[in-house]
Amino acid sequence: MKEEVKKGSVLGLLPLGVFLVVFLGSGVITGDFYKMPAIVAFIIATIVGFSLNRKVSLGEKIEVFCKGAGNIDIISMIMIFILAGSFSSVAKAMGGVDSTVNLSLSILPPNLLVSGLFVIGCFISISMGTSMGTIAALGPIGIGIAAKTGIPAPLVIGAVVGGAMFGDNLSMISDTTIAATKTQGCELKDKFRVNFLIVLPAAIITAILLAVITSGYSLGGRENYSYDFIKVLPYLGVLVGALCGVNVFVLLSFGVVFAGGIGVFTNSFGLFGFIEAISGGIAGMYELCLLVIIIGGLVELIKLNGGIDFILNFISSKIKTKKGAEFGIAALVSIVDLCTANNTIAIVTAGPLAKDIATKFEIDNRKTASILDIFSSCWQGIVPYGAQVLTAAGMVGISPVELIKYLHYPWLMLACGIIAITFGVPNLNKANKRKKEAA
Repeated sequence: MKEEVKKGSVLGLLPLGVFLVVFLGSGVITGDFYKMPAIVAFIIATIVGFSLNRKVSLGEKIEVFCKGAGNIDIISMIMIFILAGSFSSVAKAMGGVDSTVNLSLSILPPNLLVSGLFVIGCFISISMGTSMGTIAALGPIGIGIAAKTGIPAPLVIGAVVGGAMFGDNLSMISDTTIAATKTQGCELKDKFRVNFLIVLPAAIITAILLAVITSGYSLGGRENYSYDFIKVLPYLGVLVGALCGVNVFVLLSFGVVFAGGIGVFTNSFGLFGFIEAISGGIAGMYELCLLVIIIGGLVELIKLNGGIDFILNFISSKIKTKKGAEFGIAALVSIVDLCTANNTIAIVTAGPLAKDIATKFEIDNRKTASILDIFSSCWQGIVPYGAQVLTAAGMVGISPVELIKYLHYPWLMLACGIIAITFGVPNLNKANKRKKEAA
């Protein structure tokens, strides 16, 4: 009887299959993968989850769903999303985005514009925590550079997308980072250190590659970009505070107040403008918060119906090593992202299962969080129907498919992720060895 429970039931995974069919099917039929809201597809999947396992009463299923939706990790994740949305909105409203972009552009060497644009994208995205915001801020500048220098616009905009995905994968206030660390139970700063070691080589190679590719073009003179350094301080403060290990709730709350204070001091907005910016930032997170709640409940239903046990049993029967399990986690989150075209949804969906696999095979939770974030982000920066590539392609008026070959960083990030699983992360390997010896 116990063995039967451990094996689980493939039928328990039906809700996830229904979600993929509904979400992907609508995209294939309409040609627009954002036509079907993910939250609606997950609600349909949840209804299917409730209809399974007649041995359990509806009341018990509702109780299980509510416990999953109200799990402490889910609620804390939502609170962080709300604070992160507030900070981003307030910082943007007081002019922090414009000042950060212009400060970065003003210090670029004229002969490294495209490579420098990629580096700026890295800095801005790691400060803002949003790839879409970075593309929106730097895209027009990139197109202007292409027009003045004769460098192909897809190459320039591809560099912007690469820089945007770098920070989206690493930022302390990125929803993907928050989701990855919360589902795996590790600290933001610890995940950042492991993650950074894995993706840094990809960023360095990309910057060098872009510099070499564009070296033959005649680059014009630079413009004068105006900025207020004081408006960049909130981003720097959050980044430094996160690296120093400040509690994320305290850090983001401080960031909101700090950015608001600078906004009032510089007359960017008044008190009520500050409050309106906070409200707008919170409102922008409503759908994501509801989505996380529904997914949390659905995952518990899938567990109740034996879906999680089935996957664990299947993986255990096919995978015999820790590396095999790591590749399994990478494949799992990659497939979900390819199906949903949303790296946050992919992490939230695959995260609980990845946690179970990591526990079974004794994988360091810092590395598991990094694998989830890296592989979901690299595919998100490549898929032609993802919001990032669609937006970037739309800016230069080309097919998203045509842009794929210029997305150097996401491809290199994918390669670095595979290498990190195959050979391990040097510093993490040493730390684990010392830990075992001490034990």
